[in-house]
Amino acid sequence: MSFFRLEADETDRSWERLHPRDISDEQWRRFEGHMEEIFGAMGMDLGTPGTERTPARFLRALFDATAGYEGDPKLVTAFPTECLGGPDCRLSQVIEGPVTFYSLCEHHALPFFGHAYVGYIAHDRIIGISKLTRLVRLFACRFSVQERLGHEVVSTLEEILNAHGVAVYLDAAHMCTQMRGVRDSETRTKTSFWRGAYEDNPELRAEFLRMCGVGLG
Repeated sequence: MSFFRLEADETDRSWERLHPRDISDEQWRRFEGHMEEIFGAMGMDLGTPGTERTPARFLRALFDATAGYEGDPKLVTAFPTECLGGPDCRLSQVIEGPVTFYSLCEHHALPFFGHAYVGYIAHDRIIGISKLTRLVRLFACRFSVQERLGHEVVSTLEEILNAHGVAVYLDAAHMCTQMRGVRDSETRTKTSFWRGAYEDNPELRAEFLRMCGVGLG
C-alpha cells in the first residue's frame, strides 16, 4: 500500500525525535541515595524486606512513567485520503475512545488519569487508528497538566493530518486534589479542544460529544 511520510524538516516535531535518556549507573546510585534519605525522613522503615528496594523501584517506575520524552517516530506515518470531496466530506468523523491514559502532574508529581476521546474529519490524509492511542499516551507519559495534554494532542494531530477538523475530550481524576489539598475524591476535570470545522460548527461538536457518551444537559 502506498503511503507518505512527512518530511522531518517541515517543522519542529518533538513527538517524532528519539531522545533516549542516558542515566549512568553512578547517577542511578546517587538518585537512589537521595530517595532513601527522603523516604526515611517521611517515616518509611527502609530496613524491611518489602521496603529495602523501594527507592530503586520508585525511580524505575518514575522513569517508565515519563517515557513520553523519548518520542515516537512511528506517529509521522499517514496514508492517502479517504475524503472524496462529496457533500459530507467536512462532516464525517473518525472518533477513537475511550483511550485510557495516566500522567504525572508537573505541580506535585502526583498522578492524574482518565480517558481521552480523539476525533478528526479527514481531508487529504488519514492515520492508523492505533496511532491515536499512541499519540495520547506519548504526551501523557510526561510531567504535564491536563490543559497542555489536550492542546498537544489536538495540535499535533492537526499538523500530521491537515484535517478539516480535530477534536479532543479529556475526563480525568487528579490525585493532587484527592490525596492532599481539598481531599475531594468525587470531582473530575473535563476539558475539550476544537480545531477547524469543530470550531465553526456547534452541531459537529455536539455530535462528537454524544458519540463520546457525554451528556449535553
